Amino acid sequence: MSNYLDAVVVEHNPSQKKIDRAVIWLHGLGASGHDFEPVVPQLGLANDMAVRFIFPHAPKRPVTVNGGMVMPAWYDILEMSLERKVDVTQIETSSQQIRDLIAREIERGVKPEHIVIAGFSQGGAVAYHVALSHPERLAGLMTLSTYLATNDNIEYSAANRDLPILIEHGTHDPVVPVMLGEQAQQLLTSKGYNVEYHTYPMAHQVCMPQIQNIGRWLNTVLA
Repeated sequence: MSNYLDAVVVEHNPSQKKIDRAVIWLHGLGASGHDFEPVVPQLGLANDMAVRFIFPHAPKRPVTVNGGMVMPAWYDILEMSLERKVDVTQIETSSQQIRDLIAREIERGVKPEHIVIAGFSQGGAVAYHVALSHPERLAGLMTLSTYLATNDNIEYSAANRDLPILIEHGTHDPVVPVMLGEQAQQLLTSKGYNVEYHTYPMAHQVCMPQIQNIGRWLNTVLA
C-alpha cells in the first residue's frame, strides 16, 4: 500500500457531475501545496468539466545551495550553476511519489488521458521527469518557470510522444533564467513534441494574463 504525499485538494464543479479530470500540480522550493490553491477559481475553467486539482506537499530535506537548511524540496540542488547540478536520485524518488498519485486518480475513475501533470520551478523539473516517461498517455504537461534537469536520465515514453506541452516563463526571472525555459522548449521541439511556449514580463512568479492562458490551455487539453 502506498504512503501518498499529503496534498491540498481543490475540486472544480464537484456537484456538476462525477469528477473525471485531474491536475497534479507541484510547487516550488520552500513552498507548499497551498501556493497555487488560490489560482483555481481564477482559471475560468469550463462549467461542464469536473476537475480535481491535487497540490502535493514536497517532503522536507536539506538543500545544499541554501546552506543545508531543511525545507520543503522535491530534490537537493547541489550547485546554482546555469546547468543546475541536482540530485537525480531524489528527482526519481519524487517522480515515483507523483506516479503513485496518478495511480490513485486512476483508481478513483479518472482516465490517464484526462490527467495533467504541472509544476512550478523545482516542481516543474519533477513534472518533466514524470510526464515524459509515463507509460500511459496523459492529457498534458505544464511547466512554469522551470528547467529540464534530467534529459539524460529520462526514458522517453512512446505513449506521450504527442503530449501537449505548455512551457511558460518570466523574462525577468532571477532564479531560473528564461534561457533555461527556452532550452527545454527547443530540445523538446527538436524531439517532435507539441510545445506551446509563452513568456511574460515578470520575475519568478505567475501573473494574471498567464493564469488566464493556463485556464484556456487546460480547457483545451482536458476537453
